Amino acid sequence: MTYSSAHEPGTVRKLWQLLEPVHAVVYFAPEAYEEAGALGYATDDRWPMYFAYRAAPLGPAGAGLVNALFYSFSPRMVEHYLAQSWHTAQPARVLAARAVGADRALHALLGERTASPELAEAARLARSAAEAVTTAGRPLAAANAALPWPSAPHSVLWHAATILREHRGDGHLAALQAHHLDPVESLVLQSGVGAAPAEWFESRQWSADAWQAARGRLAARGLLAEDGGGDSGGGDGGAATAAGLALRTEVEKLTDELASGPWSALTPQEVARLADLLLPPVLDIVGAGILPTRGTLGIGMKYDYEG
Repeated sequence: MTYSSAHEPGTVRKLWQLLEPVHAVVYFAPEAYEEAGALGYATDDRWPMYFAYRAAPLGPAGAGLVNALFYSFSPRMVEHYLAQSWHTAQPARVLAARAVGADRALHALLGERTASPELAEAARLARSAAEAVTTAGRPLAAANAALPWPSAPHSVLWHAATILREHRGDGHLAALQAHHLDPVESLVLQSGVGAAPAEWFESRQWSADAWQAARGRLAARGLLAEDGGGDSGGGDGGAATAAGLALRTEVEKLTDELASGPWSALTPQEVARLADLLLPPVLDIVGAGILPTRGTLGIGMKYDYEG
């Protein structure tokens, strides 16, 4: 099945790669930690803040709903952090702190660029795409799209990036399920294709038994090598076979296709312009060193379909 869009999946993927750092500042910037700490959340690691900030648009959601929508985290991890989230602060207060944290973080990272006409233009273009999001079957995108738009251009850009990011994420879960990859299998195969070493996925807190069982299931499907071999360099007894790499490529292609709809609101020239406008602020954000130098999303990976 193919999806109609004015833009190729590779272009959609490039826009995700450029917008993801803008969204991610709220989970890593010291200003975001400060706002979460002022609400009473522990800030010795990022997970109390992460679960509260990301789930807050859903209202006082319980662990069952959040586990379903966040997908790749172990259920016991979700239960642990959600158990106190809304006792610490109600979602409305968390959303306010999240907005202030993102605002302060981007001011600190971008400086005078926040008042530039180029950033205002980027915010306008990104908002046009975000407002074109179709939210049917996209719960996290819908929850964020229902929030009021801020007024400052850098905050508009952050909000647009967040809506588009969650829209893509909702579609990614559909792509994983369409290819019969459960939460832990999705991580094992992601490691197997070389997106990141297996230990980088330990933060999702799946047990060693769950990880090994998922490896066994993928090996039985011919997607993962059983002997440490394979075709992808995943190593550690869990490298993807050619079939595993092909399946993961199909997942990413479908994810990009499912994320393409909102970008039809922009012409190819506007999309190219937005990409050009985003590059300087994204380089500022990445250059500040607050984001992980390597992550589990596979942002830097190339897939054959991209050409």
